[in-house]
Amino acid sequence: MAGRGGQMLREQHVRETIDQLLTACGWSVQDAETLNISAAVGVAVREFPLLSGFGFADYLLYADGRAIGIVEAKPEGHTLTGVEWQSQGYVDGLPEDLPAHRRPLPFHCETTGIETRFSNRLDPDPRSREVFAFHTPAELLRVFRRHHTNYTGTP
Repeated sequence: MAGRGGQMLREQHVRETIDQLLTACGWSVQDAETLNISAAVGVAVREFPLLSGFGFADYLLYADGRAIGIVEAKPEGHTLTGVEWQSQGYVDGLPEDLPAHRRPLPFHCETTGIETRFSNRLDPDPRSREVFAFHTPAELLRVFRRHHTNYTGTP
């Protein structure tokens, strides 16, 4: 059982690091139980509950009060390439009444807190790319609007 306890401590450390990285990029990191999507332009929700059978998204990203992306957290040392399917599974499990800029959500990240990969599902050839930091809420909104030139800000 000591092995599991050590793993839980590593996972907690990764989440604390991710919280700090998201905060540094302008996201208000919140728990799902006390969620206030109007607290900031960008809100990152920890352990967001999905539909039955889909579990929890590690982080659901809201920008301007609507979901815009997902962050999948992995333990340090985990290979991130090839886990994009897991982020997609979270997107498939979003509640129907969840306010979103677009379905499926356009932006997916996978991170260990050391390495971060980003996928823009709006690209003609979407694929995971290594990035040096999380995108700010304003940048995700800018990229989204660039792809949706007629975007008015209403769903």
